[in-house]
Amino acid sequence: MKNTQLSYYYILIIHAVIALAIFVAPFLSKLYAILIFIIGFLIVYRNKNKNNEVLLVAAYLVGAEVFLRMTGANLNNEYVKFSVIFFMLMGMVYSNFSSNSIIYLFFLVLLLPGILITINEADISVDIKKVLFFNLSGPVCLAVCALYMFKRRISFSELQNIFLAIGFPIVTTTMYLFLYTPSIKDVVTGTQSNFETSGGFGPNQVSTILGLGMFVFFAQFILFSKSKKLMLVNAGLLIMISYRAIVTFSRGGVISALGMIICLLFILYFSSNAKGRAKFTYVFIVTGLITAGIWSYSSLQTNGLIGKRYANKDALGREKKDRLGGREEVMDADIKLFLENPVLGVGAGLSKEKRIQLLGEEVASHNEITRMFCEHGVFGIFGLLILFITPFMLYINNRQHLYFLSCFVFWLLTINHAAMRTAAPAFVYGLCLLSVQVRNPEKTENPTR
Repeated sequence: MKNTQLSYYYILIIHAVIALAIFVAPFLSKLYAILIFIIGFLIVYRNKNKNNEVLLVAAYLVGAEVFLRMTGANLNNEYVKFSVIFFMLMGMVYSNFSSNSIIYLFFLVLLLPGILITINEADISVDIKKVLFFNLSGPVCLAVCALYMFKRRISFSELQNIFLAIGFPIVTTTMYLFLYTPSIKDVVTGTQSNFETSGGFGPNQVSTILGLGMFVFFAQFILFSKSKKLMLVNAGLLIMISYRAIVTFSRGGVISALGMIICLLFILYFSSNAKGRAKFTYVFIVTGLITAGIWSYSSLQTNGLIGKRYANKDALGREKKDRLGGREEVMDADIKLFLENPVLGVGAGLSKEKRIQLLGEEVASHNEITRMFCEHGVFGIFGLLILFITPFMLYINNRQHLYFLSCFVFWLLTINHAAMRTAAPAFVYGLCLLSVQVRNPEKTENPTR
């Protein structure tokens, strides 16, 4: 166990050093992005994916995506999504996939009518290839992840390792943010989402990935801290990541993290015996104290502006008219476009252009649900029903998946405030479909059956 703990500490230190190195020499970021892919490929190729190595590689890419974008390392905007798709397909070549997962191929088929409408009706000035890639890379990534992970058997400890693979590059992101803006007081002047506290990148996406990191290290703190030293390290990481997530002033990722944590505590509490439930009193107290401490410090560092942000007020304390940063108008426009085109929708990726007529400006949707409605019509509704119902059908016989509700809540909340701009919601949705066992599953020729 000591060797395992030492390895854990070394990995954390390495990822903190990566942040420092890239901050000092930004060109190293592109090298980092390329090395992740190459090393990941070699690991999977040499092991023939015998232990689901593709999940660890894909998880690491998911955790690193925002950092790579923040530091200009992405070879293209969809680099991580395409890489995740590649590794999932590579995993299927080596380890097959469940024949029952074909329902997610049907989900992809439901997107075809919207694609055909876009090809036929798009204005000559529209770059159809770019529009389709931007709007469909997320759903396609989700479907491919679902195909690979559908009922694939892994142990709970292996699942935690997948989350740690997500978490390690989030540590790099957090360290980089501290280096980028060491003083929060100097850059916070209002209650709007803050690019300076988000590494100069989109606060919404930074908040999303940091929120996922909050869950990773909260779970590590309460379930896998086998010593006081390890408990302090995990608590420290949880506090730092949570603080940086809050001061992005983008609420979506923090709220998603809280939802995930509440779901985990709920499942752990009701799956425990009487003795285990009694210990939860201490868990709740410690969780409450940490939360209060993080919030108080964040409020102090932002001169109370963070409280106004979550109360939906401006810097002067006046109530804002919209509660979702202008997203209500976009959602209303999506619904109107759906009602005008209920069967086939307006076409994949064309809602942004169509909204000009309703809103007077070109605005992208942050809500994947209403976007599916308006762009794919009734086919989009059927596709969403597949995404909503299938995980719960599997969970009925998969109660040992302690992270199921947390994963589903992350996906659901994220696609409502950040759409599928990153690979995180697609990959985490796929984790809902894993068949998780407390003990190591028996090795079989086809691990999905």
